[in-house]
Amino acid sequence: MKQELRKKYKDLRNTLTTDEQDELSLKIANQALSLDIWNHDFYHIFLPIERLREINTEFLLSILGGKDKNIVLSSSNFNDNTMKHYLLTDNTKLVVNKYSIPEPAGGIEIPVKNIDVVFIPLLAYDQEGNRVGYGKGFYDRFLSQCKSDVVKVGLSFFEPEEEIIAKNSQDIALNSCITPKKVYHF
Repeated sequence: MKQELRKKYKDLRNTLTTDEQDELSLKIANQALSLDIWNHDFYHIFLPIERLREINTEFLLSILGGKDKNIVLSSSNFNDNTMKHYLLTDNTKLVVNKYSIPEPAGGIEIPVKNIDVVFIPLLAYDQEGNRVGYGKGFYDRFLSQCKSDVVKVGLSFFEPEEEIIAKNSQDIALNSCITPKKVYHF
């Protein structure tokens, strides 16, 4: 089931033009303003893999910067599928890794337990907050290390599936998911 969902949503994203992708990404950022999440300090966000037509997070980055929040980006280790987390500063150098993921090349490392809100990339999700990513488990491992009250916010161009079959015990559900049309809470 997860493989079919991955294909379905990759195909759906591929139908979007760059202009549509940017317009929908801006709507997602505007919807994010309605969430009660802006009283925290450390916000983890992903930078999009452009070739996979992920949500353009520059609009959310602008909101976070405008609210003077600490922005945290990750660097991925594909040998053990883990991530290190770094504070985004004016001196942060970004590099694109071999999987086309923009990430920081070092910097000020932030302990996972400091992170308050995580914006999560995904391919699909359901009406209960279960999500499907690319299948490597990076975010499940990362979220399992976060403090128990970390706020988990998915970002999606699309509406939820009714139910995702084949969930496993390592899967960590979302607290909410922001789409261009509305915010879903779980």
